[in-house]
Amino acid sequence: MNIAIDGPAGAGKSTVAQKVAGQMEYVYIDTGAMYRALAWAVHHHQLPINDESAVSELLQKNKVQLIRENGQQHVYWNEIDVTSWIRSTEVSQYASIVASYGSVREQMLVLQRRLATQGNVVMDGRDIGTHVLPDADVKIFLTASIQERAERRWKELLAKGTQTDLAELEKEIEERDRRDMQREVAPLRQAEDAVLVDTTGMTIDQVVDRILQICERTGESTH
Repeated sequence: MNIAIDGPAGAGKSTVAQKVAGQMEYVYIDTGAMYRALAWAVHHHQLPINDESAVSELLQKNKVQLIRENGQQHVYWNEIDVTSWIRSTEVSQYASIVASYGSVREQMLVLQRRLATQGNVVMDGRDIGTHVLPDADVKIFLTASIQERAERRWKELLAKGTQTDLAELEKEIEERDRRDMQREVAPLRQAEDAVLVDTTGMTIDQVVDRILQICERTGESTH
C-alpha cells in the first residue's frame, strides 16, 4: 500500500515517515527534501527567489534525486550530495517560496508520482493526500502546536551547534504555516479521509506506533 503523511513545518513528518517506512520495509520519499534541494540551488546560484520562471527553468535543466545510502536517504542536486545543507534556516525560507510556484509544483508532481508507481511507499509533504497521491491507502495529517514545533526545531539546530532565537523560530513557523495554507497551488490542508494525529506531547516512537496501528487496521480491512 501507499502511505501519505502530510502536515505543517516542524510536525516531525520526515523523522516519523522514515521510521514507519523502515519498520514496514517500504520505500521512503521525502518530497520536502526535493523542494529544499531546489531552494539550495537557487540560493547557491544567487538567483532571484521571486523570479518564478528562473526558478522553474533551473529545476527543468537539472536533476533532483533521492538515493538510499547505508540505510539513510541522501538528497542529490545533479552529482552533489546536498543532504547536510538543505536544513538551514535560509534554505527553509527559500523552500517555502519555491514550493508556492505552480510551474515548480507541476514538475515535482511528475517526479513524485513516478517515484510512487513502484508501490509500498511512505511519502511525506504538505499536499500528498490531497494532490500528489489522492488515492493513497492510508492518509495521515500530522500536526503539533506552534510552540512545540519551534522547540523541536530549536533543539535540532542546537544539537548541530547553531544558536537560534526560539521566539524568532516560532514567528518563522507561523509565517511558513500561513504561506503554505494560503498558496494558490495545492495548499496545505487535511484531506477529508486523512486521520489527524496531534503529536504535541508525544515521543517520536509513540507517533510511529500510532501510525503503524492505523496502517495495520487498513491492511486488515482491505483483505
